[in-house]
Amino acid sequence: QVQLAESGGGLVQAGGSLRLSCAASGRAFSAYDMGWFRQAPGKEREFAARITWNGGSAYYADYVKGRFTISRDNAKNTVYLQMNSLKPEDTAVYYCAAGRPGSDYEDYMYWGQGTQVTVSS
Repeated sequence: QVQLAESGGGLVQAGGSLRLSCAASGRAFSAYDMGWFRQAPGKEREFAARITWNGGSAYYADYVKGRFTISRDNAKNTVYLQMNSLKPEDTAVYYCAAGRPGSDYEDYMYWGQGTQVTVSS
């Protein structure tokens, strides 16, 4: 069992930056791929970024490439999402999730409660 808790959300002006953190408790954090997802009001949840269990590879949705960076510190059981050049359309609740290496996002087993990011124009 893995428990996830996001933090770092808030209100920021367009063009600004935020760094989200997701702290994990429980067993074997380093055994899981970690992902960040987001859900805007009235929209379905969508994938933003993923990092493999050992931090060796990272993958991004097209709409965040070049602006967002995912990283992890397995010694601290934490995954991060650095968000730069934020746009109003990035406004959403951001969730972190954990899944077995190579699994589809729909099969990610553990989810946090989410943290609100609001970008003003």
